[in-house]
Amino acid sequence: MGSDKVLSIKSNILWSSIGSIIGLSCQWLISVLVVRLSFGFSDAGLYSLSMSVYGIFFPIAQYRMYTYQVSDVNGENTVGEYLSFRLLTILLSLVLTFAYSLFTCRPVSVFCIFLYGLYKSANQLIDVLHAADQQFSRMDYVGVSLALQGALSLVFFCVALSCFRSVPLAIFAMFIAVVLVGWFYDLPRTSALTSIVVGISRNKAKRLLITCLPAVVAGIAVSASSSIPRQYLSSALGDSALGVYSSIAAPIAIIQMGVSYLYNPLLGYFSKSYSDKDRRSFFRLCFACLLGALIIVVVFGIGFEVFGNSLFSFVFGDEILPFMYLVPPMIASAVLTGLMWLVNDLLISFRYFSYTLVAGVLMFIVSLSSMKYSVEVFNLNGVTVCSLISCLFGLVYMVVVLSILLRRHFNNLV
Repeated sequence: MGSDKVLSIKSNILWSSIGSIIGLSCQWLISVLVVRLSFGFSDAGLYSLSMSVYGIFFPIAQYRMYTYQVSDVNGENTVGEYLSFRLLTILLSLVLTFAYSLFTCRPVSVFCIFLYGLYKSANQLIDVLHAADQQFSRMDYVGVSLALQGALSLVFFCVALSCFRSVPLAIFAMFIAVVLVGWFYDLPRTSALTSIVVGISRNKAKRLLITCLPAVVAGIAVSASSSIPRQYLSSALGDSALGVYSSIAAPIAIIQMGVSYLYNPLLGYFSKSYSDKDRRSFFRLCFACLLGALIIVVVFGIGFEVFGNSLFSFVFGDEILPFMYLVPPMIASAVLTGLMWLVNDLLISFRYFSYTLVAGVLMFIVSLSSMKYSVEVFNLNGVTVCSLISCLFGLVYMVVVLSILLRRHFNNLV
C-alpha cells in the first residue's frame, strides 16, 4: 500500500510544529486548570508528581523506538512489528511504575500515578503510527492527531475534574480521549499508507531489546536526572511547592519541545544524508536545526520578558508573581535540554547507542550528587540548577563524541 501524496520538508515541519504547539498548549492549560478547578496548588502538585514519577520509566515504554523507526531506511521491521514491540515495552513500564510508586510515594498518589501511566501509554501506541506517517512524509496526519489529542484531553480533563473534583478520574478521562483519537483518526489513516499486521517474532523482539537497551538505560538516567529532583522537592518542601514550580515550568517546557518538534521531522533526512555520506546535506540540516532553535529561544524569551508577569498573573493570580524569578534559569535549562536531545537522537539514528548510555549515566550521577545541595541552597530554583549542571555535562560529552565520529565517517577514517 501507500499514498501518492508526499509532503515537502517545509510542509512536514509546519504540520508537525502547528500540531505540537496546539497539543503542548493544551497540556499547559491542563496544568493551569488543575489549579483553577480544584483547591489550590496541592492538586497541581499531585498531577505534577504523577508526571515526574512516570517520567522515570517513560523511556522503557518508548524504548527510543520512534527515532529508531523513522531512521529505519532499510525496512528492518514492519509497522505491525514496531507496534507489537511497543505493547511489550509499555506493559513493562507500567509494572515498574506501579512498583516504584508503591515504595517511594504516599498511598494516595499511587493510583493517580498509575492512571497517568495508562494515559501516556495510549500516546505511545499512537506514536508508532506517527513514525510510520513520517516515513511516508505525511506529517499532516501527525499534526492533526497531536492537536486532536491535546484538545480532547483538555476538554475531557476539565469536564471530569469539574464534575467529580478528582484528579485521578480526570486523568482517566484523558486516557479515554486519546484512545478515541487513536482508534478513529490515526489507525485508519496509517492503515491506508501501509498494512499493519500485529505480531513480532521472539528473535526480532530480542534483537530490538538488546540493540536499543543502552539507549533506553540512557533515557531512564536522563529522565531520572530531572524527575527525581522534582520528587525530592515535593518531599522536602511539599506538594504545593512542586505545584508552583511545575505551573511555571509548564509553559517554559514549550521551548524545549519546540526544539524537538523542529528536528523530529528531519531525523529521516539526517539518516539518509549520513548513509549516503552527503556531508553538505547533513550540515545544512544541522544549521537549519540550530537556526530554528535560536529563533524559538529569541521569540519565546522576548515573549516571556514582555508578557510573562501579565500572563502568569492572569492565569494563576497575583500569588504566583513572587516566584517569577524561576523563569530565566528555566529558559536556559529548556534550551540546553532541547539541544541535548537533538545530539542524543542523532547518535541513536546513526546507531551509536553506547555513547548515549555513557552520557545518560554521567547526567544521572551529576544530578543525584547536586540535588540535595541545590534545593537546600537555591530552594525552588534548585531543581533547575540541578538540571542545568547535569544537562551541560551530558551535552558537552555527546557533542565531542559526535564530532569525532562524524569526522571519521565523512573522511572514511577507521
